[in-house]
Amino acid sequence: MTVGGPCARTVRGRVAMLVAMLAILLVAACTAPAAPTPAPPPPTVAPQPSQIVVAVDDLGAGFNPHLLADQSPVTTALAGLALPSVFRPDINGDLQLDKTVATSAQVTAQNPFTVTYELNLEASWTSNAPIAAEDFVYLWERMRDEPGVVDAAGYRLITDVRSRAAGKAVDVVFAQPYPAWKTLFSDLLPAHLLKDAPGSWTGALTNGLPASGGAFRVVSVDRARGEILLTRNDQYWDTPAVLDQILLRRLDGAAMVDGLGVGDVDIALPDPDKTLRTELGGLQPPPRIQTAPQPTVTELAFRTDGGPLADTRVRQAIEGLVDRNAVRTAVAPEALAADAFALAPSQDGYVATAPSSRPDAASLLSSAGWTRDGDGQWRDAGEPVQLTIGAAAERPVDVKVAENVAAQLKSAGIDSTVVAPSGVELYARATVPPTPPSTSATPTPSASASASGTPTPASSAEPATASAATTTGTTTASPTPAPAAGVAVDLMVRPRTVGGDVATELASDYGCDDPVTPNGPPPRPSVPTTCSSALQPLLNELIADPDGSSAGETRAAVEKLLWSQVPALPLFQPVSLLVSTAGAGASTGIGPGPLTSGPLTGAQHWTEPAR
Repeated sequence: MTVGGPCARTVRGRVAMLVAMLAILLVAACTAPAAPTPAPPPPTVAPQPSQIVVAVDDLGAGFNPHLLADQSPVTTALAGLALPSVFRPDINGDLQLDKTVATSAQVTAQNPFTVTYELNLEASWTSNAPIAAEDFVYLWERMRDEPGVVDAAGYRLITDVRSRAAGKAVDVVFAQPYPAWKTLFSDLLPAHLLKDAPGSWTGALTNGLPASGGAFRVVSVDRARGEILLTRNDQYWDTPAVLDQILLRRLDGAAMVDGLGVGDVDIALPDPDKTLRTELGGLQPPPRIQTAPQPTVTELAFRTDGGPLADTRVRQAIEGLVDRNAVRTAVAPEALAADAFALAPSQDGYVATAPSSRPDAASLLSSAGWTRDGDGQWRDAGEPVQLTIGAAAERPVDVKVAENVAAQLKSAGIDSTVVAPSGVELYARATVPPTPPSTSATPTPSASASASGTPTPASSAEPATASAATTTGTTTASPTPAPAAGVAVDLMVRPRTVGGDVATELASDYGCDDPVTPNGPPPRPSVPTTCSSALQPLLNELIADPDGSSAGETRAAVEKLLWSQVPALPLFQPVSLLVSTAGAGASTGIGPGPLTSGPLTGAQHWTEPAR
């Protein structure tokens, strides 16, 4: 048999095949299994910022805490959270130095009376500009020169504000000793952003605060959505706020109750309302309801320098015709009746000083030369008397007050017209547009003022029909249509600030405008303050020595003179309900707070409620 024949080739092929298969098996055995495809990582979820939602009835006309037109609970809250103050009220309302703003503030000279402020070197605005002497100068000049400001008497005693140490030391010089100097330079404003801006005093703060010098900053004001968002000020130089955000949200009564019930609202500051109280009572668990008096008294101020009310007897007669209690009951039934000038009803030491009986209006008007025609209408010098009553369009409660007063006077034979211009116009101008009250919706600030603060022409809608309470009950009266040209206001419904130094408030509201600066007196508002030769010496005495041995007697004499001369009629002190859920109450400990700073005082220490 031949070697290498067919059989040999077959054997060799099979051997080769077995070797190849064995090699494949060995390779497979030595090869590691393929790793499984990893799952994609879960998406990153950003943590939600800690937040408290505060519901309010309205955002207000603007946010300058020194303007009468901008007084509201929201303005008070924003000022306390975002604006620097040299002194702040403690839980008892006593002023304490805020060392985050000024490390010291003290009287350093008596002749002339001088107060020196040493400012915190770290204190700065969120624009990175320092909080400095120029902010003091700006506030002093505006309070001295502008009409329609609150509590200006102390600023008008200042003769100079001097800067030292690159603006971080300030010497304030007064024309006379001023014991209430600690009340000045609260809620400072950023001068470097406002001083050269046209209309800055009335316009730049209409839709927010341009810079913050406090624990929070105002990020946005969305009037269309009705929201103001504040966030923690990450540039704050002292202990930062605990919360990331505070959201103020405008809600009507029903939406406010729903929000509290489902946890979308933590705190609410509505006007008191019987229906609202009933709906709140149905929530489970029940929220805590407190009362928070506002730092204002609503009053009816009279024009005393001209027109039908220049005669004191006529003003006394109007006092007899206006049923103040009926007005309060019809407009703000849960407000506190105000029967004194110096103190508000919620303040310690308040005592009613109003006369026990109302004046005889008919006899007083007759003695002033007024006569009554066959239709029972009063005439002066043979002409029908017509009074113009003004109320700020952005303050719907004030408009209702004006309509109620007009109805009462018309029923007594005195024709009366209600006008509702913007608050900036009403409180600061000698004449105002004769804008009748709106029956549809409260105008937004942009309806009466441009971004630069310049008022725009008012519309000429038909006057509203006033449903008003009179001395005999509730009647319906249609105010007489206002004339087309600008008008001087005879009576004005306005908020008068309270809670600060009483002597300063009385002198600011009822004293003579007599600045000691060479710039002369400020522009006269539509309803000027009283300048009485009998009253002014008493106010000067209170300013100089508010806590002296005779201060009580002097204040009593001031009250008596004011009720006699009747430059104004106090009506009521508005109050807010303070509603908090159980979670918000536990995390904030919220209460009414000091009168001048309100329920959001101390919000930088709040924590987020458990929901």
